[in-house]
Amino acid sequence: MQADTGPQRVFLFLQGPHGPFFHRLGKMLRLAGAEVWRVGFNAGDRAFWFHPQSYLPYRKTVAEWPDHFLDLVREKGVTDIVLYGDVRPIHAEAVKRAKQMGLTVHVFEEGYMRPYWVSYERGGSNGHSRLMTMTVDEMRKMLEQSDMDTALPPAKWGDTRHHVFYGALYHWFVMFRNGDYRSFEPHRSLSVAKEFQLYLRRLLLMPAQAAERWLATMRIRHGGFPYHLALLQLEHDASFQAHSPFDTMSDFLEVVIKGFAEGAPQHHHLVFKAHPLEDGRVPVRREIRRIAAECGVKHRVHYVRGGKLAQLLADTRTAVTVNSTAAQQVLFRGIPLKTFGQAVYAKPEFVSTQPLPEFFARPARPDRKAYQDYRRFLLETSQVAGGFYSARARRQLLRTVVDMMLAPEDPYDALKSGTATPRQQLRVVH
Repeated sequence: MQADTGPQRVFLFLQGPHGPFFHRLGKMLRLAGAEVWRVGFNAGDRAFWFHPQSYLPYRKTVAEWPDHFLDLVREKGVTDIVLYGDVRPIHAEAVKRAKQMGLTVHVFEEGYMRPYWVSYERGGSNGHSRLMTMTVDEMRKMLEQSDMDTALPPAKWGDTRHHVFYGALYHWFVMFRNGDYRSFEPHRSLSVAKEFQLYLRRLLLMPAQAAERWLATMRIRHGGFPYHLALLQLEHDASFQAHSPFDTMSDFLEVVIKGFAEGAPQHHHLVFKAHPLEDGRVPVRREIRRIAAECGVKHRVHYVRGGKLAQLLADTRTAVTVNSTAAQQVLFRGIPLKTFGQAVYAKPEFVSTQPLPEFFARPARPDRKAYQDYRRFLLETSQVAGGFYSARARRQLLRTVVDMMLAPEDPYDALKSGTATPRQQLRVVH
């Protein structure tokens, strides 16, 4: 693989995941011979960038950002932009203009097979990913260039403590040290103070919530009833907001519970599994109880707060979601899956197209061989071992992803041409 490493590469970093990952990534790109700049939009961005010479504070309004971005690109001779998620307003505007100018757009996201892989793509992620238009047959054709064994997921699927800690710390800086960024506007509807309170509350309540979660899981696993699993997402998450047909989580809850009441056998139950980072900003449990009572199934509907998914997947009959990446674990086990939003894995070979009541009554099984080929394709291309939040996970990620960014081709084209970056053996990283 020939890396493009000369001084002509100028990387402009925008907002990244909470914590020091973007700083470490920029440092390694500089060591590779590239020029690196970082735009900071608030004190949280500044707190985790430890190279003041390359830090560019942005103190204007969101409305002024597009013109300012164009000025930065011209002034610094930018060739590449780097960002985390592509739908928040400042990123969406930057991506649109970067593409018009022929810049390379590097997009990081939580992994499509999280938490032991992260996503690295060019041009867009999730509903804007190149995966959206690729067929399984096209993926199989590209896999002819590889003989790699498919990596198995670890027995333990991750730990959210580092993520929650860095989220709380980031919002503390924005809340108490943001005097230099008075025009800053958060991309979510809640105030920064409320975001900080929710992160702090979650940190403090983790032990109590773990006990509650364990009891709820045991009641389901030892209840002796068949059940279906609904995988919940965060209502403010980009995938839910930008790539789903629902405006609120309550809309999704109503569709699922009504479909269950109409189609599922009367001895079956429905289990809602909350997102591991659910923080209570949306009254999900209360809404589930209300809708279940209205549909006459309140004694057959359960709620589990966060935690590991594997225990509940062991015995579920089906799974339903909007477009959660947790559905990859469902398909890995060959469990029937129904989705509603745009998702990179929503291929007709392994995601049901049945109406929801029929799906609950007589679910069609996925083509497991097709999914295995799809999964192998992702692990050879855009899914990179490691993570953003713990030191060990960052080290593992950086060993691979820097070479991928410096390569002339994106991960998908690199596999097709036989120049894909060699992948490491996956290790459990906390």
